[in-house]
Amino acid sequence: MKFDDIKKLHQKKYRQQFGHYLVEGEHLILELQKAVAQSGIDLHTIQLFVTEKYQDWSSPFEKRVVSSKQMTLLSDTKSPQGIIACVPLPESAPAADQSVSDQSKSERCIYLHEVQDPGNLGTILRTLAWFGGFRLLLSPNSVDPYNSKVVRSSMGAIFHVPMELEVSLDDLAERFDRFAYLDMNGEIIKSEAFADFPCYLFGNEARGVPREALTALNATAFTIPGNGAIESLNLASAVNMSVFQLSV
Repeated sequence: MKFDDIKKLHQKKYRQQFGHYLVEGEHLILELQKAVAQSGIDLHTIQLFVTEKYQDWSSPFEKRVVSSKQMTLLSDTKSPQGIIACVPLPESAPAADQSVSDQSKSERCIYLHEVQDPGNLGTILRTLAWFGGFRLLLSPNSVDPYNSKVVRSSMGAIFHVPMELEVSLDDLAERFDRFAYLDMNGEIIKSEAFADFPCYLFGNEARGVPREALTALNATAFTIPGNGAIESLNLASAVNMSVFQLSV
């Protein structure tokens, strides 16, 4: 890719057009290198841009030294670290046509409906990567997981969690026979029944999952018990507590 095209990758339309996204910072590059070594991705598809500070950085990727000014053009942070990779989007993104046969039988799915906050999505990815055994499904109109804010807040977890994009609620009925979701009036998540579902539904930060969709899917309600001092939990917190409960 040309340098002028790579500069545009902070916008979703250009990520989709060119099929690449940006990964910035030492920690994320190290996680990327680890993930590539484990997956067998073609190393020649990844370009690494560094300033003089990182010119001796040991990496299997093609490396290009750029000026501080050029690095500033590539970065979306106020103080660029000086190391950025241009990475191809995974072939499975988007993957609304992913078949059930492609999914591990032991793998549970976390479905997020129209999640909007990059920080929430990044945090959820970190939790799923930590516990393992989860696949993330994102609905249409969700924040792009390859947005630089999501990539950064995931702390590299985005390289380790299987993900499908543009999965509609209508698609779910063809893939799964049982669904769980959170509701104030449901059974507590500590019950044994909570662990017996292939797909767990979580909704938009403000609106949740549409009630008509929950009815159509005959989803079962569960709750995270609290003392009632506030009305609701942050989306990432709710997902994290649920995933922890499923993993104990």
